[in-house]
Amino acid sequence: MYEAIFRVDEPSSPIPTAGRDVRVDLWCTDHCDLVRAVGGDADEALADVAAAVGIADRIVAGEEHVAITETCLASERPDNLERYVGRHGCLLLSPLRYADGNRICRLLALQSDALRDVYRDLVADGYTVEVESKRTVETVASDRPLLDPGGLVPELTARQRETIELAIAGGYYEIPREISTADIADHVGVERRTAEDHLRRAERKLIDAIATYL
Repeated sequence: MYEAIFRVDEPSSPIPTAGRDVRVDLWCTDHCDLVRAVGGDADEALADVAAAVGIADRIVAGEEHVAITETCLASERPDNLERYVGRHGCLLLSPLRYADGNRICRLLALQSDALRDVYRDLVADGYTVEVESKRTVETVASDRPLLDPGGLVPELTARQRETIELAIAGGYYEIPREISTADIADHVGVERRTAEDHLRRAERKLIDAIATYL
């Protein structure tokens, strides 16, 4: 089997995330959807969902909102990705993810050519598509093809995410370190102690998330 993750630019999405501090995960059924929105703008994102298909119930915990829709969001997407996937015999794995104005989709296929054909058809129809990753899935034990990798990633605030991404890119975790917390603070535009606090909190969340798998 072959797996690919596509990032599809979707400016007219029924879940608008462009310019918003929110990430939305969507699990579809044939009659309603489970929607999970996380971030400072989660409430605004779910307000758009409510306007489009209605919300039957919602649970809120801080910046995390989980909702059940009254009808399926697929009815609001005439350009469903599912028709491209089905055309070439691929499997679209849940959840669909929406962030930064893009729809992030994880696909499985028996032949690598099928993933190429899905990409080709999307581009031919005017979509901007970025292939985030592509790999061969050879064994269930080592590659875990049915595991949603996003599910292992803890929810970071926008500042925590920005700080740790800068730390990784700048070589903070290299030996020896190639960037200091003062450098990171300058890039983020905060005091050094604030940057260190963002970094420690992000690190703690990441460690807690993987601890049970060690």
